[in-house]
Amino acid sequence: MEMARAYSIEEMSSRLKEQGRANTQAPLSSEQSFAAILKQKQEFKQNVQGAEELKFSKHANERLVSRNIDLTSAQRERLNGAVKRAEAKGIKESLVMLDNLAFIVNVKNNTVVTAVTGEEERIFSNIDGAVIV
Repeated sequence: MEMARAYSIEEMSSRLKEQGRANTQAPLSSEQSFAAILKQKQEFKQNVQGAEELKFSKHANERLVSRNIDLTSAQRERLNGAVKRAEAKGIKESLVMLDNLAFIVNVKNNTVVTAVTGEEERIFSNIDGAVIV
């Protein structure tokens, strides 16, 4: 039984060029570097994430229900905008004050971690910024 031969990247690249590409994608230019492709993919991911709606963790959803917090679509839009502003400033964990509510948001994951009403004790830790809307 013959063992499979390991090919170098250069050999595989050459073989693919010889065989042509079976799919409809344009062949990669030999001049297109890995760094350029990576940057392109990261920019695409950021654009897609930027369009994502703000998520609520299981804990945050439980807090919304237990504290009878019902956000209007306008409040959700304002909260989403506040998170985008926090991200633009480089904040990773943000306190967002909105009307009589406070939200702790993991900006990187675009996720509300918890929600607090004005009647509760307001001590917040492990945040690196705040946005007041």
